[in-house]
Amino acid sequence: MSTITTPRKVGLRVALLVGLLVGAVFAGFPVFWMLISSFKTNTEIFAYPPQIITQGFSFDAYLAVLNDPEEIRFFINSYVVALSVTALTVLFAIMAAYAFSRYEFRGKRVMNVIIIGTQAVPPIALIIPFFGLMVSLGLYNTYAGLILTYIVFTLPYAIIMMTAYFNTLPKELDEAVKVDGAGAWTALWRILVPISVPGIVSVAVYTFMISWNEYLFALTLTRTNDLRTVPVGIQLLIGQNSYEWNQMMAISIMGSIPVLLLFLIFQRYFIGGLTSGSVKS
Repeated sequence: MSTITTPRKVGLRVALLVGLLVGAVFAGFPVFWMLISSFKTNTEIFAYPPQIITQGFSFDAYLAVLNDPEEIRFFINSYVVALSVTALTVLFAIMAAYAFSRYEFRGKRVMNVIIIGTQAVPPIALIIPFFGLMVSLGLYNTYAGLILTYIVFTLPYAIIMMTAYFNTLPKELDEAVKVDGAGAWTALWRILVPISVPGIVSVAVYTFMISWNEYLFALTLTRTNDLRTVPVGIQLLIGQNSYEWNQMMAISIMGSIPVLLLFLIFQRYFIGGLTSGSVKS
C-alpha cells in the first residue's frame, strides 16, 4: 500500500510545486521587467531582440523623477491622501464596529445590509454622481474631495472586518470594565483596541493600499497637477509625441515601495488580523 501511495504523494507535491513556480513566474516577471526597464534608456527598452540585462546600467530615470518638483508633488499628494484616508477610516471603523458588535439597536440589520450592499456597487458606476456632488459642494480639485470619496469605498469593508474581529473578543471584557465603574468608551479604547492590533493593522494596510493605488477618482476629481497622485502622474508621462517609458517604470517602482514596506513590516499582524476576523470564537 505504501509503495503505491508514496509515489502518488510525491507526484502531487511535484505538480503543486511546478504550479506554484509557474504562477510565481507569471506574477513576478512583469515586476522584474519593470525594475530592469527603469535602469535602461528608452532606446534600450525598444531594442529588438529585447535585452533582459542592460549593458548601460543607469539611474538617469530615477534622477529625472527626483529632480522634477512636479513628480515629487505626486508622491506628496499620495501620502497626504492615503494617510488621511487610513487614519479616518480606522477611527470611524473602530467606533462603528464596536456598536455593531456590542449593542442591539433599531435599524441595525438594515444598516448591515446597506454596508454590505455598497461593496457590490462598481466604483465606475459612481464616477458621474461623485463628480457632480463634489462640484456642488465646492470640493472638486481638493484634498477633502478625494479623501471623502475614498472613505466611502474603504469604510464599509473596514467596518465589516473590525466587527468580525470584535465578535471574536469575549463580552466579559466589557462587563469587567463596567463592574469597575468605567463606561463603554473606556472599554473600547483601554481594553478592546489594544488587543485588537492585528485587526486594526490589517484594516489600515488594506485601506492604505486602496487609497495609494486608486486611479479613476484621482483622475476625475482633480484638475491641476499640484493635486494629482502617483497613479495619475504615471499616466501624465505619456506625451503626445513621446513616451518616457524609463521614467514611468522608475516612478512605478518608487510608488510600489511604500505598500511593499508596509506589508513586509506588518505582515504578521496583517495575516493574523485576516484569519482572526474570519472565525468567531
